[in-house]
Amino acid sequence: MSSDGFTTCLWFDGQAEEAAAHYVSIFKNSRLGRVTHVPESAPLPAGAVLAVEFVANGQRFLALNGGPQYKFTEAISFQIFCADQDEVDHYWSKLTEGGGEAGPCGWLKDRFGVSWQVIPTRLMEMISDPDPRRASRANAAMMSMGKLDIAALEKAYAGE
Repeated sequence: MSSDGFTTCLWFDGQAEEAAAHYVSIFKNSRLGRVTHVPESAPLPAGAVLAVEFVANGQRFLALNGGPQYKFTEAISFQIFCADQDEVDHYWSKLTEGGGEAGPCGWLKDRFGVSWQVIPTRLMEMISDPDPRRASRANAAMMSMGKLDIAALEKAYAGE
């Protein structure tokens, strides 16, 4: 096995190139890579985009135009840990634009159906606090939100 990590393959129905460009536009340390086209001998339209290699936030991906057989579900999601509310707002806005949909507890689906969790790093500290009352208050506040609001989470955590 190669020692340089994994590449995540995302299955699209004709949107691979658009999705790769979208993700690269959102995250730092991102770039588009090789684009592979359908060869003449394949059962798909020759010359159409088959796959796009890309890096988003330093992670390697392959966007594959595999067809309509498979859809994304929440069983797989990508977590984005954010340092502050500006980052939460940025990723939430960029990933829901153009037809994405907000979900509960910091989850969302982008316009391609890929699930994301936009999480303030501070939340993880709050819900793992050794004081069960503080952790429980932070968790309850999170469960009541769509996009996470760090100030409101902090207030709940503090018992205010």
